[in-house]
Amino acid sequence: MRYYILIINFIIPITVVAQHQGVDNFPPPETTVKINATRTSGKITIDGKLNESDWQNTEAVTDFFRVEPTQGGAIKNPTVVSVLYDDKHLYFGIFAADSLGKKGVRIQDLRRDFDDEENDVFGIQIDAQNTKQYAASFQTTPYGNQLDLQSFNDNNTDTDWNALWTVRTQRTDKGYYAEFAIPFKSIRYDTPVTGVPIEWGITFYRLARKDFEKTVFPAIPQSFSQNRMVYAAKLTGLEVPPPSANIRIEPYTLYQYDENKVGNTTTNKLSEPKIGGDVKWAINPNAVLDLTINTDFAQADVDRAVNNLERFNIFFPERRQFFLENSGIWAGGGNSQLRPFFSRTIGLENTFNAAPAPLDLGARYTNRNESRTIAALAVRQRETDNSPASTFGVARYTQNYGKENNVGAMVTHRLDDSSNDIGVSSQNNTTISIDGLIRPISELTVSYLLSTSLDSETGDTGYSGRLFTGLRTNKYYLGYLNTFVSDTYSPDMGFVFQKDVMYHSPGGYAILRPNGLPFVRRWDPGAFFNYYHDFENFGNFQQASLYIFPIFTWFKDNSFVEASFTPTWQNINFNFAPLDLEIEEGNYRYTRFLLRYNTDQSKKLSASIRYDFGNFYNGTRTTVISGLRYAPLPHIALSADYEHNNINGVGILQEDLDTDLYTASLRLALNPRVQLSTFYQYNSFDEQGRWNVRFSWEYMPLSFIYLVLNDTQTDVFDPVQQNTQFISKITFLKQF
Repeated sequence: MRYYILIINFIIPITVVAQHQGVDNFPPPETTVKINATRTSGKITIDGKLNESDWQNTEAVTDFFRVEPTQGGAIKNPTVVSVLYDDKHLYFGIFAADSLGKKGVRIQDLRRDFDDEENDVFGIQIDAQNTKQYAASFQTTPYGNQLDLQSFNDNNTDTDWNALWTVRTQRTDKGYYAEFAIPFKSIRYDTPVTGVPIEWGITFYRLARKDFEKTVFPAIPQSFSQNRMVYAAKLTGLEVPPPSANIRIEPYTLYQYDENKVGNTTTNKLSEPKIGGDVKWAINPNAVLDLTINTDFAQADVDRAVNNLERFNIFFPERRQFFLENSGIWAGGGNSQLRPFFSRTIGLENTFNAAPAPLDLGARYTNRNESRTIAALAVRQRETDNSPASTFGVARYTQNYGKENNVGAMVTHRLDDSSNDIGVSSQNNTTISIDGLIRPISELTVSYLLSTSLDSETGDTGYSGRLFTGLRTNKYYLGYLNTFVSDTYSPDMGFVFQKDVMYHSPGGYAILRPNGLPFVRRWDPGAFFNYYHDFENFGNFQQASLYIFPIFTWFKDNSFVEASFTPTWQNINFNFAPLDLEIEEGNYRYTRFLLRYNTDQSKKLSASIRYDFGNFYNGTRTTVISGLRYAPLPHIALSADYEHNNINGVGILQEDLDTDLYTASLRLALNPRVQLSTFYQYNSFDEQGRWNVRFSWEYMPLSFIYLVLNDTQTDVFDPVQQNTQFISKITFLKQF
């Protein structure tokens, strides 16, 4: 314990020094910066060349502000942006200079919705309704990949929102050009008022990845992202068409073949066509209605296998497009401990095994303006042989106040029908939640959530909540998180990491950019204390750990290293058997150590290694996780990952266990619109191997052809069990 105190005494003075160095933050400008859009005199062809005369005859934005690797100062890779428009589109022309030209480009692959921290990126953020709390972002790379997202309060980001827009790029010996065409129909804005000039909030940002140089327009402090729209400039000079009936239809047709085998015997076979589709209707600039009929998610990514050695439930993220869009508006969205509404509960049987169940119909309504948000979702799930039909509903209201504050309420309700065939009676489950966000100053964010559940089957009422306070500046971060869940809190449409628990996590870290260490870009030493006890009986301790990371450092070559250790205290007073290792009830104290390193992840060849070792309950555990990625061209990307657990002398029987988890993926791309991806994973613990092969062709904007093969084989059973699935799917998108 004395050693731990010495480390903390080392970290705290660093944080205090960082505070006295000055935060270098600045408030939004009193006079908003304005940029002008020019109406085109001729046709703009989206080819990334910017050779139309209109581009040369409009004023350009050049005065970007550097936020990385240090705030302020000269910009090594300057950027020029021009804005045009016509009756249907808003156009952006960009030249991103690079000191190495084509050789300076860093890009991982050509997939849509790419990693915006590991590629060269240029992005446009638009707040057309001037809410200052919302941004629609359109981003690209030097190869023309597309990433579109919605950001709420610079605090919750929906990267799976897809809009209809076009971008093309050209790479040169001096940098790259990008040419955007964003239809006005893809931007939500209010009806123009005669005599009142149109002004939209807008920001630009660029990441030149080889130098990790991030620049923004207008100036935004380093501790915030480009989505902090209270700092936005105003885009002026626009003459936009009145918002019209904006309807987007996306029908699909699909053929699916499923085969289940036990040994050499086929136990189940399915071969059938299927049709369905989605409709998006922008009723007005604020209100959007989404409908889904006979919903299918054949092209969604598969989950990755995880060997869970902790006492908490694992959170698997949503991967289905219909539920991902606008997911940031729901209470609890964005955190993986407590969500009164978690859409993955929809489309599963109400059984212990929770097998997939088909969806007949779904609808989502969203109405958002500068003062409030109204949203609702309803889905009808079909009856199966093992589970009755169910109806899911969620309603949400959020009221904005002040500059960046809001308060909201949400209700979820699940109704399971009665079924004579299955022999079950009707049941229902409801949650009522209140939440909000308070930002009294730009650096300080406070968010809260209180929720109660009512269950007809048990008759119980349960409670849960979450409080987060975070102070973030250019020099340090300090935060506190509290989450609690009662034993009777049962959100049948939600997710909780554990029941009957109260969790506290105070901590922080310094953000240092030491001039005396020229090879270090950023060093974030700090500590977090994680403490768990019963919610019903506050004095009953569950678990505690002190995560101390004196070395948490990014180097100038963009590699990263961490050295940390975590003293841990456990009170096991329940049946606990991680990976079937039965742990004897009692108190345990042990310390684990972590060493982690990765090279620059944006390079053609990159590698990572994680070595986690130390005591584990009454034994020891060593975990090694390594990864290798090779992308000789953006069109080819190969990655391989390996995880090994070596457990010795653990549990009542003091057992030894070795597990291996192998993962490999290959992505081939003709261009950003034609791609083939393959994924394989093998877990030695349950002797299960899984293949996922997916071909996608975006033959028109947001219209796709998919060919998908899934194959899962589990060898731990005797005889071997295997499931094979083949899917062909065609979608067509038309926007009116």
